Amino acid sequence: MIVVASMAGALLYTGLARVRAQSSATAAVTGQVSSKEEGSMEGVLVGVKREGAAIAVTVVSDDKGRYSFPQDRLQPGRYSLRIRAAGYDLENSGPVEITAGKTAELDLKLRKTAELASQLSNAEWLLSMPGTKQQKVELYNCTQCHSLERIVRSRHTADEWVQVLGRMTYYVGSTPLKPQRRPPNPPEEIARQASVRQERDRRFVAAGGMLPQGGMQGGGGGGMGDPAAHRRREIAQYLSTVNLSKGPAWGYELKTLPRPKGRGTRAIITTYELPRKETMVHDANAGGPDGLVWYTDFGSQFFGTLDPKTGKVTEYPVPTLKPGFPEGLMDIRFDKEGNVWMGMMAQGGIAKFDRKTQKLVTYPLPPEMNGATSQVAMVMPYSSHVDGKVWSNNVGYAAIQRLDVKTGEMETIQPYAKYTRDANDHGTYGINADAQNNLYVDDIRTNMIVKIDAKTREAKFYNTPTPDSGPRRARMDSQFNLWVALSRADKFARFDPKTESFQEWASPTPFSQIYDIMPDEYGDVWAGGMTSDFVYRLNPQTSQITQYLLPKINTNIRRVDVDSTTKPPQFWVGDNQTPTIYRLEVLD
Repeated sequence: MIVVASMAGALLYTGLARVRAQSSATAAVTGQVSSKEEGSMEGVLVGVKREGAAIAVTVVSDDKGRYSFPQDRLQPGRYSLRIRAAGYDLENSGPVEITAGKTAELDLKLRKTAELASQLSNAEWLLSMPGTKQQKVELYNCTQCHSLERIVRSRHTADEWVQVLGRMTYYVGSTPLKPQRRPPNPPEEIARQASVRQERDRRFVAAGGMLPQGGMQGGGGGGMGDPAAHRRREIAQYLSTVNLSKGPAWGYELKTLPRPKGRGTRAIITTYELPRKETMVHDANAGGPDGLVWYTDFGSQFFGTLDPKTGKVTEYPVPTLKPGFPEGLMDIRFDKEGNVWMGMMAQGGIAKFDRKTQKLVTYPLPPEMNGATSQVAMVMPYSSHVDGKVWSNNVGYAAIQRLDVKTGEMETIQPYAKYTRDANDHGTYGINADAQNNLYVDDIRTNMIVKIDAKTREAKFYNTPTPDSGPRRARMDSQFNLWVALSRADKFARFDPKTESFQEWASPTPFSQIYDIMPDEYGDVWAGGMTSDFVYRLNPQTSQITQYLLPKINTNIRRVDVDSTTKPPQFWVGDNQTPTIYRLEVLD
């Protein structure tokens, strides 16, 4: 165990402002947000951070332009200020002095920004760019490692983009701070993949299907008949039309999304900055039995805990199973006994951490399923007490693995082995188990949900109403309805296993790339937009969706978690591209 650091105080950034102090028991600092263009401004995020602290607090201005920080959220001290309002900069950016038992009155004046491009989220860049929705959705993959601003500010030609895209394909668990390239596939792996594609195509043709022009897709040699190379060229051509390769300015208008309003302004956001700067917080799970937030590092062999009450961060190292392959962990879950389970990604295994004994055990994949493309993103121990089995996925093989906890043996289930509907690839991404430990799998490459019977191992397939919706991650509610994030469709879906029917709701934000979704215990359903920086709160009864904006531009939202032990519940999420965890507390 490594205790990394404790965080003190509360938070955010920059300059010098005059403040008027007055007696008050309600607010530590309050004021009016306004601009010449709009007058009083609703939906402006105002953040403060104490000097030397690693915790920041953010509130949102209401419909009268007023913002207010509660006394119990800020310790005495000097605080810097920052705002988030696309299109505007803060004129008087601090610092502000907080005194116990006093209210600092500070009005904030905003002016039009001269550098709008630096304030756009990934979703706003996609909204601004010309092109079809399909062309833009292709860029979702780019946001896994970096912002789209890096792309649009580049000057690469189409030919240069072909080379860049070829390199980017092999990076896993990476950021510009710590790039990690997967080793090239050995000849035997290339042959295996070609064999799988050829067999898939053979079954498809035997079932009456017609392959695209060019015949069987099994070659994959990179020539003119290689679908991947053709697709890469198409993407490269498109990227060269939206960057600066043809001149010093973009040939399209930069567009912004509306700021939060109404209920979306009634929230307090706490930002916890973790001490290890290369940390990539992929999953932050507040659902454990100890009141801690457990998280995984997507780019290093560490997982850790954050104590929200004290700010203490504790990290634990995880052994490397496959030297030379990208490091990092992804999914983090608890079994019924409170043990912690994690997917080990390109390291090819799953890990179990006993919280009581502080011992870590790893379970590698079977050798025949642990080649260059193996990737264990997800693990599912929720119902392992039923039959002693823990599920995991194997993304590179489009397979499911099932671990016998007592024997340590791991079996392989290939749900698409007999599937002949089309010639597209399939995927195994998010996984969830019901009360009988039957497994539900999100096929991120299509629009399918797959149910695997725990006893027979038979697979049953269900299609979302929206084609090519890209089911990514999902959660079950107390009635065992499956809530699914449809990433490419920008939708939320509910699947009722009893009636085998779907209902869908569209995100209010275009190009939001819904990554994960979770119901709370009070009837609402929460989700996060990987490209939009918005947290979404759906009331399924009324179909009303409330949007809450996070403070940082291009927060890379992945796993979301909702703590229903409080009322209203608290929403937790990490930023997969920075060492940051956010807590969103709604006020109604």
